[in-house]
Amino acid sequence: MAGLLSVVGTPIGNLEDASPRVIRTLGEADLVLCEDTRVTGRLLSALGVRTRLERCDENVMGEKIERVLARLAAGERVAFVSDAGMPGVSDPGQRLVDAALDAGERVEVVPGPSAVTCALVASGLASEHFFFEGFLPRRGGAQRARLEELAAVPGTLVVYESPRRVAETLANVAEVMGGRRVALVRELTKLHEEVVRGEAAELAELIAARDEVKGECVIVIAEPSAEELVERRRAASGPERTLDEEIAAGLAAGEPKSALAKRLAKAFGLPRAEVYDAVVAAAR
Repeated sequence: MAGLLSVVGTPIGNLEDASPRVIRTLGEADLVLCEDTRVTGRLLSALGVRTRLERCDENVMGEKIERVLARLAAGERVAFVSDAGMPGVSDPGQRLVDAALDAGERVEVVPGPSAVTCALVASGLASEHFFFEGFLPRRGGAQRARLEELAAVPGTLVVYESPRRVAETLANVAEVMGGRRVALVRELTKLHEEVVRGEAAELAELIAARDEVKGECVIVIAEPSAEELVERRRAASGPERTLDEEIAAGLAAGEPKSALAKRLAKAFGLPRAEVYDAVVAAAR
């Protein structure tokens, strides 16, 4: 018989989300590959499944791929799961699927819960177009820089975050995309599932005031308005006039000096104090 690699979605919190097909596939497999044998061991025990487990996380994936392909070539059935959710989505399983397909082996996907789509629907925000980022950079400067790039995406943004860093990340979202609506979706499918929504700055302040945030978190950020997209694209392309010309145009239009200096400092990438001095000089 031909071998088969089954990529199996597992519950993200509620065991009742394991479909009969998921349970059957795991039970019929010759081997289940997983991120953490302790986590998946508890899942299989709860589902009444007894199949041999083998660790296959991102640290050992490279050295395991050839051995897995050999098993498939020998006709074995191998199931691959992550700790929770859909393998291959922000997950090293993608490399295994790619290698199996390149080797001409059969691959099937056994659908299961996904925090991305669950959070997107639970947020109540527009979902016609969305972009899944996964985890943002941890360092503040790198995170804000990435958020600046994501701010120009014409769709709803979905971001994973740990409960320890979620307050800081929401503060950075507020700094970069202050006018957007944001939803924090926490403990998906579990007893204490929670969805908190509000404008970015409001939500950041609300979460920062909590003593503790528990459970895995998903941040969903509303898509930019047409006006915001136009402004961001204009800023990215840079001003067409010189600084002196922009100052003269702003003063002629009656724009307040401080607001004009702030806008042009950002547009030209200059210190605000330097631009303000130039505005004051031009206004004399």
